[in-house]
Amino acid sequence: MRVVRPLRVEYCGEWYDVDPERTFTIGRESDLTIDDNPYLHRTFLTLSSEFGLWWLSNVGQLLSATVSDATGSVQSWVAPGAKLPLVFKTVHVMFSAGATTYDFTVHAEEDFYNTSLTAAPAEGGTTILPVTLTTSQRLLIVALAEHVLSQPTAGRATVPSSAEAAARLGWSMTTFNRKLDNVCEKLDKIGVDGLRGGRGRLAVNRRTRLVEYAVATRLVSPDDLELLDADAGGSPGD
Repeated sequence: MRVVRPLRVEYCGEWYDVDPERTFTIGRESDLTIDDNPYLHRTFLTLSSEFGLWWLSNVGQLLSATVSDATGSVQSWVAPGAKLPLVFKTVHVMFSAGATTYDFTVHAEEDFYNTSLTAAPAEGGTTILPVTLTTSQRLLIVALAEHVLSQPTAGRATVPSSAEAAARLGWSMTTFNRKLDNVCEKLDKIGVDGLRGGRGRLAVNRRTRLVEYAVATRLVSPDDLELLDADAGGSPGD
């Protein structure tokens, strides 16, 4: 059996050592206490070693987590009851509880797989694998992800309401909601989970899920924050 080496977890500038001999818990009252947010499970996620691998398990009942590799080219959604092997040297984990989005990073001493980006930006838009965004769609996502992207280290941030994001962009609520619908539908068509509800209804928490996916896959980055001030009050365009 392969020897599993310890992990290190980084959250809000603090580091936690994870011993392969015991399960490491993450949540409201856990080894890694994220926050006293009442929407967060006491124990939401666990890190444990089995079969020569590290596993991230979702032991909660309501929340899901978005997991990505260091490049953002591999992304997975870990629903309640699911578990995922951690095969990369650096893994980013994001999740939302209420209006707050949290993220932490798991660092391993070695990896099983290496990843590389295979898509390049296209002129006039942003391309990450099969996703192409118009300028206004990109601005919408950046406005929603602004607080997450502006963090100096992994930690916690709030996702603005639709009204707050629309005001930040200088758009009407009608325009904002229409473009949010368009972005969510575009990502839903390529298989991104959590952006639509049952029977064709858009999910209530689609804003937080959209932020999680966009940041985890590097669809938007901190470099895009300058677009907000450059376009403040401008026309929403396409």
